[in-house]
Amino acid sequence: MPSDLEVGQILEGTVSGIAHFGAFIVLPNGKTGLVHISEVADAYVKDIKEFLKENDHVKVKVLSMDDKGKIALSIRQAQARTSAPSSRDHRRDRERRATSQASFEDKMQRFMRDSEDRLQDLKRNTESKRGGRGASR
Repeated sequence: MPSDLEVGQILEGTVSGIAHFGAFIVLPNGKTGLVHISEVADAYVKDIKEFLKENDHVKVKVLSMDDKGKIALSIRQAQARTSAPSSRDHRRDRERRATSQASFEDKMQRFMRDSEDRLQDLKRNTESKRGGRGASR
């Protein structure tokens, strides 16, 4: 068990808590560090709970340590130096991409319908005003 941490060191830790901005990881020496949400995965992470849950064991890389004892960690950079992802990881990534693509498509279709409805309303209002003015003159 390492007692002193070094920047660049890769360790195994346990997720002890999750916040909207990142995850707290307990390291083997008992100290706790933070993995910022931007350091969780290579892809954009909107909800960290889709990637991590409490008591997960994760490999982390020590990015920095300050005088106040704050330890910055990265899961993303630790994975870059480890072996290739397993087929389970690929399957999970594919499922996430399929979910995000489907929701994007749904959002786009909804946006297009709303836009068309608004344009039709705008045209109706504009035509009724033009027709009303022309009829009263």
